[in-house]
Amino acid sequence: MHEVLKSLITLRPTDGPRWPHALQAAIALMAPILIATALGDPHIGYLAAVGSFTALYGAALLPIERVKVLPFVAVGLLGCAALGAVFGASTPLTLIGLVVVAALAAVFVFGFSLGPPGVMFFILVYGMVGHVVAVKPDTETLPLLAAIAGGCVLAYLLSISPIILSRHREGGRPLRELLPAPAWEERGLTLLSRTILVAAVGALAGIVVDPVRSYWIVAAGVVVVGISVEREQIVGRGIHRMVGTVLGAVFYLAFTFVPWTPIWVAVVLGLLQLLIELVITRNYALALILITPLVLLLTGAATGDTGSMQVAVERLVDTIVGSALGVAASFLPRVRRRAQRP
Repeated sequence: MHEVLKSLITLRPTDGPRWPHALQAAIALMAPILIATALGDPHIGYLAAVGSFTALYGAALLPIERVKVLPFVAVGLLGCAALGAVFGASTPLTLIGLVVVAALAAVFVFGFSLGPPGVMFFILVYGMVGHVVAVKPDTETLPLLAAIAGGCVLAYLLSISPIILSRHREGGRPLRELLPAPAWEERGLTLLSRTILVAAVGALAGIVVDPVRSYWIVAAGVVVVGISVEREQIVGRGIHRMVGTVLGAVFYLAFTFVPWTPIWVAVVLGLLQLLIELVITRNYALALILITPLVLLLTGAATGDTGSMQVAVERLVDTIVGSALGVAASFLPRVRRRAQRP
């Protein structure tokens, strides 16, 4: 426990410079909002900004490798958005869809070794879009999905932009090595089963807490349980998640006193995303202090409600519940793959 507490105030060393990836992610988030605002419809920009999460994946890959991998991420995120748009108006379907999305995302992430940031953003996209539809029932599905698809394409183009230089177009592994076919060994099966269990229990908990917010519970749970099969690491991530979100919610409260304009929303979100990508591999709790207001501010802008003390408190409750579920799942036995008969 001493090591976990120490890690809360420790910055781990990085393997290399992260600012190019951080800058791409920040621009991918800001640009749709600024463009849509210039065209007179910032709401479309907030929706399109959801597609910017495409740029968060494959940070460790070469630009030429991201060319091959990120289209699958974009299609996955857009599929989650489509399910959120279709199921968002129905509470039972929203909860069922939440478990389905978590399961499918886990198959993709763990089965094909996609890597960070894992399952969480697929669930967040599903939940954010479902939240928009639930709060604003008059939202038209096709324009919403078209906006998010545009955000995905923009994020993709920004992510692969280094290939403009010839030196970034050389080499790179084939797709079958970047996304290898699932072998489903013990680790992958354990992470998959625990993710599905946390999603199912989290969705049920959402019935008690608030079905519209259930995606936050599940996202908090799967990000804790999806990093490792080792209990010590899961408990450590859970503590980071709770501490970071508590401080992030307090940080978010400062945003509720500001009369936001679309341009300032874009600038603040871009700055938060830049900082998140610079620190997330060094201190997860510190990253959560920034991730929490980013997601809440983006969701609030898309629904026309930039937030309140109530929203901050609700997210604290959701995070505690989800993180506790993730830690509890670590006490379950690992899934053992049966030996094949000769």
